[in-house]
Amino acid sequence: MKVMKFGGGCLRSPNNYRDIASILRNEMSTPIVIVVSAINGVTNNLELAAQTALESEERIPEVVSEIRSFHQDIIEDIIDDKGILLRTRDQLEGKFQELERLLFGVAYTGEISDAVRILILSQGERLSSIILAAILVDQGIQAQALESDMIGIQTDSVCVNATANLRATKLNLTTQLTPLLQKEIIPVITGFFGCTDEGKTSSFGRNGSDYSAAVVAYSLSAKSVHIWKDVDGFMSADPRIVQDSIRIDTLSYLEAAELSYFGAKILHPRTVEPLAGTNIKIFVRNLHSPENSITVIQPKGHEKSDVIKSVTANDDIVVLRIHGAGVGHKPGIIGEIGRTLSGSDINIFSVLTSQTCINLLLASTDSGKSVDALRHLVGGVIERIELKKNVSLIAVVGEGLLTTEGLAARVFTAVAERGINVEMFAAGASEVAYYFIVEQSDMKTAIQAVHTKFFGAM
Repeated sequence: MKVMKFGGGCLRSPNNYRDIASILRNEMSTPIVIVVSAINGVTNNLELAAQTALESEERIPEVVSEIRSFHQDIIEDIIDDKGILLRTRDQLEGKFQELERLLFGVAYTGEISDAVRILILSQGERLSSIILAAILVDQGIQAQALESDMIGIQTDSVCVNATANLRATKLNLTTQLTPLLQKEIIPVITGFFGCTDEGKTSSFGRNGSDYSAAVVAYSLSAKSVHIWKDVDGFMSADPRIVQDSIRIDTLSYLEAAELSYFGAKILHPRTVEPLAGTNIKIFVRNLHSPENSITVIQPKGHEKSDVIKSVTANDDIVVLRIHGAGVGHKPGIIGEIGRTLSGSDINIFSVLTSQTCINLLLASTDSGKSVDALRHLVGGVIERIELKKNVSLIAVVGEGLLTTEGLAARVFTAVAERGINVEMFAAGASEVAYYFIVEQSDMKTAIQAVHTKFFGAM
């Protein structure tokens, strides 16, 4: 069995849908389950719709009408069978009416709770699953749209950035999907969200459909997961920064997770989590070049002779510096800081400590509320808190990186030769990554320097 996830960039045009149908016809020697994202741009439009509902109740019908027209234009362009077209219109209309009800609810209450926001955003995947399933049926491929919160992709009680309950989900999906698969019907499942054991819709976070696909693959004991994109797989560096970057043929679970966590946008960082302990491979594939441009992600990697697989960057970070004499060695202080930030829904990328300073790497969007959350701790061992902005985190990733003598020296020699100052450096938190902080203005040059040192000029 294969699980295939199609991202929003693969659902842009009539030709995209025809390409998907062609791929499925060629792959149907084994059972297939599909997971879909919202169509490209729709999640952002739903975010704007929610904000519009807060500001102007009168504009809600107009906003919903725009979303309706966008989706209806797609099916009008592609579906030939009039009966299928009429049924699909009716199915979509039910979702548009649900969206409108949710938006009027927002206007009435004057607020958007996390639960309501997730319900609004989930309409994107609900709409895309209906559309893709209908187009496949029109193309002669048996398919059925399914909503993940209705078929039992169960999560913990967290509303946003939830974690799947793998044991419960495995039982639910086996029960729900086996009859369809036995009839050679392809399930087209919504990505991004599931439901708590209380039946409330919960999300895996933005771009969480990759994670959804991995959860489905684990639950059905699939042989592989195929993540379809509209670009090539993992590269040795961002091609927008390094023009002669090369595609990576293979990665380990750990390498893929680190690259995704620290900046590569190809895969959701948590995708490999549900697959831990399995032999399920992930294939990252390009819809426009289905037999080429593939990166294979497998449980165990292999060390290259020059070790480094890729260098990536995240410039959406800040460094929160917590100063105080002996602060780095006071028992319990890091735990207290972590609990305080977690209580404000702030994720810590990494922690670097010294005798007199604790450095926390945070998302830049959390910079303001992180200072506010920790302000009450100032006094005593914590003397002051400051933010370092306009920085970039650069990660160098590869199996065997920490056990290769002299590798760190080569990295920093490459950077120093370009006159770049490294502000912080860390190794050991991951088996497969070094990372360091530079000024944001130096990020591109630093990546180019490291890439040239290890991959040469192509």
